[in-house]
Amino acid sequence: MLGRVSNLPTVWSNCLAGWWLGGGGNYWKLPVLFLGITLLYTGGMFLNDAFDEEFDRLRRPERPIPSGKITAASVWQLGFGQLIVGILLLLLCGKLAAIGAVLLALFIVLYDFTHKFFMASPWLMGACRFWVYFIAGASAINGLNGFVVFGGVALAGYVVGLSYLARRESTRAKVQLWPLLLLAAPILLALMVNARDYLRPAIWISTVLGLWVIRCVRFVFIGGPNVGWIVSNLLAGIVFVDWLAVAPVMTPWQSALLFLPLFGLAKLFQKFVPAT
Repeated sequence: MLGRVSNLPTVWSNCLAGWWLGGGGNYWKLPVLFLGITLLYTGGMFLNDAFDEEFDRLRRPERPIPSGKITAASVWQLGFGQLIVGILLLLLCGKLAAIGAVLLALFIVLYDFTHKFFMASPWLMGACRFWVYFIAGASAINGLNGFVVFGGVALAGYVVGLSYLARRESTRAKVQLWPLLLLAAPILLALMVNARDYLRPAIWISTVLGLWVIRCVRFVFIGGPNVGWIVSNLLAGIVFVDWLAVAPVMTPWQSALLFLPLFGLAKLFQKFVPAT
């Protein structure tokens, strides 16, 4: 439960999309990229519980620390240890990737520390996913380019939108409607930057993403499953965002073979480990 491993397929799809947008290649760096980003993610999730210890004792006593399954000291050590090892691994992917890894780790710690009292913390979460694209693109043969940056910005917007919705799960506050519009950021940006031969696949994948988002958020308006269910499914939808991001550089059928299994894996993992 500490590592929220059910979300790892979405992290891996971020890596794959950013790397492909950066030109692919450098295949020996791919395992290092995946492992380094995975450690940064799971380390961040450990620290999230460490920072939330007092809140969880009051509101979520079933969490690992308040329930006594693991000590807070161990969680702090494991969390920061994973961040450090993740950064060291990503040093092997190049100077820019290493800089991105350090920035990602800083944003992770800042988010974990502030997310319970800083109302704009969802923007920090969105920035974390942007830095994953940055690191992955920097690890690829062509390095950073406009596709990587635009794809990372679109993903960040989507994550900000779902993160604002996720805040309702712990605060019970009324859902603000404007952040839900950010869930459409990948679609709007894809339709703006794709032209000619790339526009048709962008429209096709945008339709898949749009229908998935509608399926999830409609319950905000009509009632139904709780916020946790909605957020978990929107988290799995991150894979669709990545699928849409690679529309300019891969055919939809090629990319479908990579991203749809990751979506299925995310949904499968959610059956065993809560995503939120």
